[in-house]
Amino acid sequence: MKFFVDTADIIEIKDLAATGLLDGVTTNPSIIAKSGRQFLDVIAEICSIVAGSVSAEVAATDYATMIKEAKKLATIAKNVTVKVPLTPAGLKVCKEMRSMGTTVNVTLCFSPAQAILAAKAGATYVSPFVGRLDDIGHDGMELIADIMNIYRQYPLFDTEVLVASVRHPNHIIQAARMGADVVTCPPKTLWQLFDHPLTDKGLKAFTEDWAKTGQTIL
Repeated sequence: MKFFVDTADIIEIKDLAATGLLDGVTTNPSIIAKSGRQFLDVIAEICSIVAGSVSAEVAATDYATMIKEAKKLATIAKNVTVKVPLTPAGLKVCKEMRSMGTTVNVTLCFSPAQAILAAKAGATYVSPFVGRLDDIGHDGMELIADIMNIYRQYPLFDTEVLVASVRHPNHIIQAARMGADVVTCPPKTLWQLFDHPLTDKGLKAFTEDWAKTGQTIL
């Protein structure tokens, strides 16, 4: 499973990249707006830090403008993944950008039917939003299970399932059990994977025992 982080916070991205755990970054207009910086500048800087996929989302909703934006975003860096909404116009852009060799993340997927459309359009990634489904009383992880099951029936589908709107570590664990290709989550959620009280307890005991010896390694 690949770990992407859903943020535009450069400090957080650098910190996670230093662990060797970070495979990519996803952004969206809302996240960029919170940064208070110029969109293109932020994407370029992230691409210089992370070697893997960096999703940069188009802002337009009509095909003519969307394709122009997509082509411009693709020029920022080789690891830019153009992000488009799962709409008829978005899938037209997906097909065209894929024919040009650009990776594409089709976002805002909320049903298996939509996931099939994304795969047929040649999407590199499809992003089902599990947390937002949970918010309205649905089981978001059921959607992941359905998509994974459908994609396995068709070997020619090479679209990766990118589990998005991840709210807690259990979403990540469940996605891994289902064989999802990628998860993207806020930095806080990724750091939470380290947490376990027995780890903290064990480390405290080891540290105290070592202090009693009066020794030093250095």
